[in-house]
Amino acid sequence: MENLYLFFVLALGFLAIADLIVGVSNDAVNFLSSAIGSKAVSFKKIMIIASFGIALGAIFSSGMMEVARKGIFNPELYYFDEIMIIFLAVMITDILLLDFFNTLGLPTSTTVSIVFELLGAAVSIAAYKIWENSQSINELITYINYSKATQIILGIILSVFIAFTIGAIVQWVSRLILSFDFKRKSNIVSSIFGGIAITSITYFILIKGIKGTSYSEITFDYFQGETINNLIERNASQIIIYLTLIWSLMSFFLIEVYRTNIYKIIILVGTFALALAFAGNDLVNFIGVPIAAWQSYEAWTISGVPADQLSMGILSSKVETPNLILFFAGAIMVITLWFSSRAKNVLKTSIDLSDQSEIKEKFKANILAKYLVKFFVKLNSGIQKIVPAKIKEIIENRFAPSNQLLLSNTIIEKPAFDMVRASVNLIVASILISIATSYKLPLSTTYVTFMVAMGTSLSDRAWGSESAIFRVSGVLNVIGGWFITAIVAFSAAALVALLMETSLFFMPILFLFTCILLYRNYLRYNKEAKKLKLENEILEIEKNTLDGVIKESSKNIENVLNRSIKIFTFTTEGISKSDIKLLKKNSRQITKLSDEVDELQENIFNYLKSNKKANKKATEFYLIILDKLTQITKRLRKISKITLKHVDEDRRKLPLSNIKVLLGLDLNFKRLFESVINIFINKDFKKIEDVLLDIIQAMDEIENQIKRYKEENQDNKRYDKLHLEILSLCSEILTALKELLENYYSIKSETELK
Repeated sequence: MENLYLFFVLALGFLAIADLIVGVSNDAVNFLSSAIGSKAVSFKKIMIIASFGIALGAIFSSGMMEVARKGIFNPELYYFDEIMIIFLAVMITDILLLDFFNTLGLPTSTTVSIVFELLGAAVSIAAYKIWENSQSINELITYINYSKATQIILGIILSVFIAFTIGAIVQWVSRLILSFDFKRKSNIVSSIFGGIAITSITYFILIKGIKGTSYSEITFDYFQGETINNLIERNASQIIIYLTLIWSLMSFFLIEVYRTNIYKIIILVGTFALALAFAGNDLVNFIGVPIAAWQSYEAWTISGVPADQLSMGILSSKVETPNLILFFAGAIMVITLWFSSRAKNVLKTSIDLSDQSEIKEKFKANILAKYLVKFFVKLNSGIQKIVPAKIKEIIENRFAPSNQLLLSNTIIEKPAFDMVRASVNLIVASILISIATSYKLPLSTTYVTFMVAMGTSLSDRAWGSESAIFRVSGVLNVIGGWFITAIVAFSAAALVALLMETSLFFMPILFLFTCILLYRNYLRYNKEAKKLKLENEILEIEKNTLDGVIKESSKNIENVLNRSIKIFTFTTEGISKSDIKLLKKNSRQITKLSDEVDELQENIFNYLKSNKKANKKATEFYLIILDKLTQITKRLRKISKITLKHVDEDRRKLPLSNIKVLLGLDLNFKRLFESVINIFINKDFKKIEDVLLDIIQAMDEIENQIKRYKEENQDNKRYDKLHLEILSLCSEILTALKELLENYYSIKSETELK
């Protein structure tokens, strides 16, 4: 039996390493997004500073490990064998959950996942014990550390609103004082801002943060044997005043003598501090459970009591985590930070939602976001009416973006936001996280840093009239993902724990399943990342030459026309048979195709905005081709919509004469589209002239059909209107196809002449 639990400990040790890797990949966004988004210094320097912060923060995290042992449940009511099942269930669930969010590129909370996994697994085992012993379900509450668990959960939820609000207020005040032309402000103003900023970070991270560590109880003879903790608390006001004066003077000296950009210093210090706070607060999420399991195993081997009889009250006592383990964990976190491609994927989501300029929006608008934006627009309008015109003018001037920021929209490597906002993000997030750490509350660093960044973005007017709905939708999606994290973490951990409690046979199966799934996801993600990188490199080259655009647009035309054939065939088949299911399925397909073409068009607009070296002729041609493809998909979408509406409202079939015309159209479309596709597949552009003649002939036939149908059918029945509208839209599709080929023929002739 001892070998079995040794295997538990070894398995948990392996899972701890895996959890560190997937956890840091997700949480890197917490301390890197502000520095990288502002492009204050090079990426390499940011990474070096963050690495030092993580390494130091790992040492300060020892006191936080108690959360895993006794923060959520009462360990004295569980036996050793049950505790080991709880811990293993938590780690298996945590790794799979975080890996899933990393794959999606969404930041989630490692704190929320670990808290709810511990809660779910503990509740599951407790419920099983109650059922087995025929006890009342009311006994369940005694197994959970109700007050501490409630405190932690409420702290996590409140952090969302507190972080957003404080971030917005501090940013608004900072911008009002400094404006977007902060570099032109007097050296005194900049040095005072630098002094306050660095003092805030220094005090709450390097001093207040010590309160949550084992170093807080160190005494000094010089101070009459007082601990560091008591010394700091007794002299808090003096420390803050002295630090502010020292840092302000030092900032002034650096600005005046060395012409130093003090905002870069703030960002570097803030990045270091936030990385330190992250490691100090979040390391418990990754290794707290395995360490608690190892300490439990040690206690069990010494006790000589059977595994199912040893109460785990020992976990209630304070046990220090060896510094060697903390160093090792910190090293893994640093290595992951440097080499994880998934960390960059998650990072992009947060930076994009904070971007000051127009970008390709990752999230689609949703109804809740529309209502929220509408409400706050009305609220803002109401406030604007109350505020005097002179004050409004002053505020508007302070929030007007500088020429430099406006011009930066045309530069490829433009910052997502300026250094003032990056500084505020880091200052506010560092303070909030450090306060939580000092009181041993595992506050979600993801929630805090993300919501601070969103608050400063809103306050800084980064969410414009066009982007606001998409940005708010993105924030709601991320927050929605957090709630899903809590529900899934609780349910999954409870299920895994229950399976292992009923039979230990499930333990090796679940462990192997986790390892296989992680490895498979790793291979798949790497393969997709390499493929995407290669495609982007090729597209970057192709967009700069006419030959490249011809080659790339040929692939797009093949894809769109191939799918258009199927969509039109399904439409005619669906309307002919009055098949509502087929038409609904077809409607989803054309929506998907239309969105893909819109995305292609949006990509080229963003590319043109960011690339001054783009070939003007090539990009103009590319835009024309995409416009014609957009016209084709829009007409197909409209045909799909009106046919679906007709069948949904009137299930009677069309007259046979109408069906024959539509089926004939389908055959004609298929023949013409296939001819065009073959031209691009075989690169036989000389046949364009022949196909153009066929298209013109088909358009004439449709026009004659419309004219004849109008003359023969004067009743104006519903299906007559439908028939005429389909014919008209088909004519417009052929017109767009004709113009596409004409442009292609013209540009191809031009390149051949050269």
